[in-house]
Amino acid sequence: MNNNYARGVFTAFLLAMVFALVAAAQSTTVVKGEVDDPSGSFVPGAQVTLSGGKGYTKTVTTNELGTYEFEPLPPGKYKLRVAATGFTPLEVRNLNLEGGKPITLKSQLAIASETQSVTVADYTSVSVETSSVAGAIVLRGEDLDVLSDDPDDLASDLQALAGPSAGPNGGDIYVDGFSGGKLPPKSSIREVRVNQNPFSAEYDRLGFGRIEILTKPGTDKLRGQAFFNFGNENLNSRNPFATTRAPYNMRHYGFNLGGPLSKKASWFIDVDRREIDENAVISATVLDSNFLATPFQQTVVTPLRHWSINPRIDYQLSQNNTLVVRYSEARNNNQNQGLGQFTLPSRATSSESSDHILQMTETAILGTHAVNETRFQYNRSNSLMMGDNSTPALNVLESFNSGGSLIKDSGSRENRFEWQNITSITHGTHMIKLGGRVRYDRIGDTSDSNFNGSYTFAGGLAPLLDSSNNIVNGADGSPTMVQVTSLERYRRTLYFQSLGLPAATIRALGGGASQFTLTGGTPLTNVAQTDIGLFAEDTWRLRPNLNLSYGLRYETQSNISDYKDLAPRISIAYGLGKTPAQTKTVVRTGFGMFYDRVGDNLTLQSLRFNGTTQQQYIVANPDFYPAIPDTATLASNLVDPTRRTLVNDIRAPYIAQTIFGVDRQLPKNTSVSTNFIYSRGVHMLRTRNVNAPLADGTFPMGNIGNVYQYESTGFLTQKQLMINVSSRFNRYFTLFGFYVLGQAKSDTDGVGSFPVNQYNLTSEYGNAAYDVRHRMMLGGSIRAKWGISFNPFIMASSGSPFNITTGRDNNGDTLFNDRPSFAAAGATGANIVSTAFGVFNLTPGQNDVLIPRNYGRGPAQFTVNLRASRTWGFGERTSGTTTQAGGDGPMRGGMGPMGGGGGGMRGGGGGGMRGGGPGGPGGMFDSSSGKRFSLTASASARNLLNHVNYGSPIGNLSSPLFGESNSIGGGFGPGGMGGGGGAGNRRIDLQLRLSF
Repeated sequence: MNNNYARGVFTAFLLAMVFALVAAAQSTTVVKGEVDDPSGSFVPGAQVTLSGGKGYTKTVTTNELGTYEFEPLPPGKYKLRVAATGFTPLEVRNLNLEGGKPITLKSQLAIASETQSVTVADYTSVSVETSSVAGAIVLRGEDLDVLSDDPDDLASDLQALAGPSAGPNGGDIYVDGFSGGKLPPKSSIREVRVNQNPFSAEYDRLGFGRIEILTKPGTDKLRGQAFFNFGNENLNSRNPFATTRAPYNMRHYGFNLGGPLSKKASWFIDVDRREIDENAVISATVLDSNFLATPFQQTVVTPLRHWSINPRIDYQLSQNNTLVVRYSEARNNNQNQGLGQFTLPSRATSSESSDHILQMTETAILGTHAVNETRFQYNRSNSLMMGDNSTPALNVLESFNSGGSLIKDSGSRENRFEWQNITSITHGTHMIKLGGRVRYDRIGDTSDSNFNGSYTFAGGLAPLLDSSNNIVNGADGSPTMVQVTSLERYRRTLYFQSLGLPAATIRALGGGASQFTLTGGTPLTNVAQTDIGLFAEDTWRLRPNLNLSYGLRYETQSNISDYKDLAPRISIAYGLGKTPAQTKTVVRTGFGMFYDRVGDNLTLQSLRFNGTTQQQYIVANPDFYPAIPDTATLASNLVDPTRRTLVNDIRAPYIAQTIFGVDRQLPKNTSVSTNFIYSRGVHMLRTRNVNAPLADGTFPMGNIGNVYQYESTGFLTQKQLMINVSSRFNRYFTLFGFYVLGQAKSDTDGVGSFPVNQYNLTSEYGNAAYDVRHRMMLGGSIRAKWGISFNPFIMASSGSPFNITTGRDNNGDTLFNDRPSFAAAGATGANIVSTAFGVFNLTPGQNDVLIPRNYGRGPAQFTVNLRASRTWGFGERTSGTTTQAGGDGPMRGGMGPMGGGGGGMRGGGGGGMRGGGPGGPGGMFDSSSGKRFSLTASASARNLLNHVNYGSPIGNLSSPLFGESNSIGGGFGPGGMGGGGGAGNRRIDLQLRLSF
């Protein structure tokens, strides 16, 4: 497909959209709207009835966003009635409909009982909207209590909530419609949406796994909250890899306020501070002063200090224009970073960073049929990393890492710009969206990594030594050869050096370093990148119970020659019922192509390691340990630098995804969604040494050094059966969760993975690193006696794959990722190793079949997180009345002319058509007591049952710890299923929160 053809297809598609709009009917009126509770949260499952002259009566049900839409109606006067469980019904009479003038209403229901507030939980009804999948999750209000207050754990919980995404990159998080932003403090989050509208052409990335976060706007009255979180080691359990319970302190406090600036403007500000003294747990094997292997276990305090401020202003520029401006500043200071598992304290680094984000969203109502939204984001990030690199780094593979830090003073300055413009047009039974996004990134990166040099010791064949360190000869008089670990090679090196033996003799005795690397040159490298995405889509209501959505997205970027990335999207939803109100079962299917970008980090590395800006030298089997030659000496000894390049024909990776699903509404406000998802990835990224030595020892490109080439030659296939359940049994008990049965195969685990054989990729096809066969997540809220609320969050998964390697470089490609071949049971020899995972040959021949990639399988994971809370109210009672303008006329929301947006015209991420102006009455601050002031005390336990979730086992057959874990598992994210992170296996935090 050439560029002209691509442009022609896109132009024809746009013209088809325009003709569809022109052909739509002009004489009828569309009524749509949104139903909210007193807090401003959406009310799903509400019954909205419209009745008029000549006996016309029609009832529809609000979807998960609280929105509804009636089919086109003739002009006249109508009556609207809104009813929902737990709320007082609302009626609007004398609703006048004029031909060709659509009406968007916002209804706010009062709580039926003033003594008991009702939480709007995850929706439970099914919908024929193509944007509404019953497996989607919407959390707001008290439902957010299921998530952690700690930002790192919050990110982990969100990834767990979204479930497994297709491919190696995991889910994406969007904040107010913007990509690439920082996760805001939980106290400023209004709503979380997960897995919504998975095949919309508006989004570049996969819909399943997408997480959308909406932040809180201002309110009509001064409202706010202050909180203090506390935790220390006395509340935690011991990390199983630490000898004692590690010292730990956590203080997390802040406040947020919101209120009106004027009749047309409101404000909100959030201030957050974290002071955490975490721990890195080191579990390694080192040598003592007598050259004997000994376990090394130590906990090192890793202080973290963070603060952020997040102000926001909502302003109604005119009756048809609103503006939202949000600014975020965050600063971090971390000490003793990079430690844990095998890495000893001498390698510690410290870091400082600052992030500044400015977001602006302008919404314009263009007549009666269209809304335009313009978004702009500027993100400036500065980071600095410091360490002591006065000595070379030492890596004894999967035994310990010591020596100096790899860096002294490194950092980056990033400036990232994002602009979006989206137009939504409704007419008749069509809802058309057109828009685009432009992103521009400029990075100045300073790196002195490995300027001090690094030595690596790996395992391998070596002579057998007796207790006096003398060679043991066989019956034929030649040395008996055995496999030695990386630590044993290092031990022999130090021991024989202490005896004054020459380097050649030490190597003959099985000692000597396996590799030396050194980098030199100019630290600073600059890179810039632009990417553009354009889209058009039409959501067409063919029948009341049949919706079709189809669209096309075009993407391109700089720094690569791939300019024709077209991504078609289509989805169909069919309700098994004549009307939406009668529909209990919805069948849906969809297909879409989703492109990923070739990251600017790859361009940065190819510019840095081009042999001129910086030179990276790799020396195999050096005999000068522990001396550090300079780069000039290495160059004079005919050591050529290693270069990194982007292959000329690199393509943007994409995943083609197909789903078939059934949504079913069950009794007791319960819905179940079952989806089969098939994903196929093409042009997946990997790195390959294209100048590795051939079998005869020659180099295909000559003696110019190693050439690490970034290329897009990988592929993947993934199958997932996902079952979601969502239920609000009553006002006291809500439940949501999923189970996923999956299988993922690939021949690359991302751009950082190299093949074993640089010239034969067939042996790389195997289990993907993210091939977790079983996953389960269950969350909810329980209101018990005495006003106590419980929010459980349960996660479980089967084991993740891990790679089993020989721990040596058998083929001379400078990489220690070689895999063994299978050996027959009972086989013997110096190259045979018998393990719990099988019997392996560590020195396979050219015709031997290597074991598959990611052949090992790690331990299963299981954790239970729980929050328990109690709220006390004091002061006068707050009003639960309905706010509406115009008496018996059309209801208008306090959030602007469009009343918060409704129906199909809602945009993604940033709330779509939501206007500015003061917010509604008060629920943004979750004062669930019904009184003016509320005090909430809570306790949150991560890994409540203190179950030990072991990390991935060591896959290096030359490591003394092969097959064992030396850390607790991270689960779905940082600190996730392991519970308490480094400090403890179980962590308990206490919180006090005052709201008014």
